[in-house]
Amino acid sequence: MNTFMSKKETVKRNWYIVNAEDKVLGRMLTTVSRVLQGKHKPEYTPHVDAGDFVIITNASKIKLTGKKMQEKIHYYVTGFQGGLRKRMVGKTLETAPEKVLSRSVRRMLPRSKLGKTMLKKLKIYAGAEHPHQAQQPKDLVIRN
Repeated sequence: MNTFMSKKETVKRNWYIVNAEDKVLGRMLTTVSRVLQGKHKPEYTPHVDAGDFVIITNASKIKLTGKKMQEKIHYYVTGFQGGLRKRMVGKTLETAPEKVLSRSVRRMLPRSKLGKTMLKKLKIYAGAEHPHQAQQPKDLVIRN
């Protein structure tokens, strides 16, 4: 019996939608990263991008456990000498909640070209509206 290896031409992609309102950040994004990688499918192959598209709405209403809103720090570099900056996650969630979610998912994906293509299948919106109605996304069940 031979081992099955899927090919990128034969992969069928679905669209899923997640309402992030009152969901815990890490628990929700681990499920999202598995769907982006295609690990939820029986024909998963590590070297093929077999994942599905995921739409996250209401990103500004996500929950963080503990004191992470006040104490967790995100660091970023401006590109200039001495340009290391830091910002509290709570403040970033107020101004750009898409950045917090995409950064968290990016770090759960493979660090390769394949991981970058997987991240392009993630669509994040701060509000409830999104322009992907034509794809008829299905609800993604996330356990708390």
